[in-house]
Parts: sequence; structure tokens; C-alpha cells
Amino acid sequence: MELTAFASWLNTFFAEFDRAILGFYHSLAVAAGNIFTPIAIVFDLIGELGIFCFLVAIVFLLFAKTRKTGVTIIFAVLFGALFTNLIIKEAVARPRPFSIDAEFAAWWQYIGAPHQGKFSFPSGHVTSAMAGMTAIALTRSPKWIAPAALYVIIMGATRNYLMVHYPSDVIGGMIVGGVAAVLAVFTVRWLFELMNKNPEQRFCRFMLYSDIRGTTRK
Repeated sequence: MELTAFASWLNTFFAEFDRAILGFYHSLAVAAGNIFTPIAIVFDLIGELGIFCFLVAIVFLLFAKTRKTGVTIIFAVLFGALFTNLIIKEAVARPRPFSIDAEFAAWWQYIGAPHQGKFSFPSGHVTSAMAGMTAIALTRSPKWIAPAALYVIIMGATRNYLMVHYPSDVIGGMIVGGVAAVLAVFTVRWLFELMNKNPEQRFCRFMLYSDIRGTTRK
């Protein structure tokens, strides 16, 4: 299989790192008798298309004081999906680990051969997780940083445990997700500044003051 120049560089530069980490997760799966596999599959499902992040965003959207965070999460995940799925993955075209390496393929088969899309870099699951959780960390108090970081770490570990991504794909997803979150923070800050200047508009008033508890702030 002919690789793009960047995909070839990734496979060469990160070869030892990727194999060592994936080897660790395969050994863990064997030693634990695959007991972690159902948990990994659950995280795979909730991370698909940023589902978990969108659910968290909905909770934040319900309250006026946290609505900006909810909107920022949505923008961050959408920016991350745009960068990852529509631009980077297609441009880099890095095949999945199991599709070009016999040893990785055997490890993937052992874990249950979970079906995935064609290209590997960067991890879409990790991109959305990093985007959404970074949005929370940047817009809420510091107490949110630890649980947000934990979710990203677990999602990255899950992708490697299931043998559907190289560890370097996870790192790439974290970088792209972080950039998407920062872009979302500035975008939403600008949008809310516009709404604050036009509070007489129904949509602006709704976004700024409506609350699930039925209270408003003027």
C-alpha cells in the first residue's frame, strides 16, 4: 500500500513508540482475559461523533450561567470534526494499524476486531474528547480540569486498547482538539459580546437570560 509522505513519516518516526504502547495494551488484554474490552467498547460508543460531549453540552445549555460553556463545547467539537474528518484524515490518509501490520492485525483480532473507518490519523474520538473537555477547562473553574483530563486520557487509552489507532494518532487528536477548543472559546466569546450588545433581540435575550428553572436575569 502506497502511503502519503506524512503518513510514511509518522509510521517511521513513531514506529518504536507506537509498537511499545500497543504491545503494552495487548499484554494487558491477554493478562486480564479481555475483561476490559466491554468497558472499552462502551467508551468507543459514547465517544462516537462526540456523543458524550454533546450530552454534556446540553446540560450546560439548560442554565443561563453555564450556557456559554455549552455553546463553546458544541463549537469546539464541530471545529474538531471539521479539521479531523474533512481535512486532516483525508490529506494524511494513514491506514489503521491492523490494516498494514500483521502483528497489529493479530492483536486487533484478539480484542474482537472492532469495525472502524478507513483512515487513522488523527483519532476522531480523541479529537472530540479533547475539544469538548478543553472547552470546559477553559470556561469553568479549575475543579473541572481533573475530570476533563481523565476523560481524555481514558478515551485515548481506549482507542489504543482496541487496536484501532496508533498512540501517535491519539497525540494528534489531542493537539487538534486543543486547537479547536481555543478557536471555539474566541468564537463564542465574540458571539456573546454581540448578543450582549443586542439584548432586545428575542434570540439574544433567550440565550443570555433563559433558564430551565424559569428564572431570568435582566
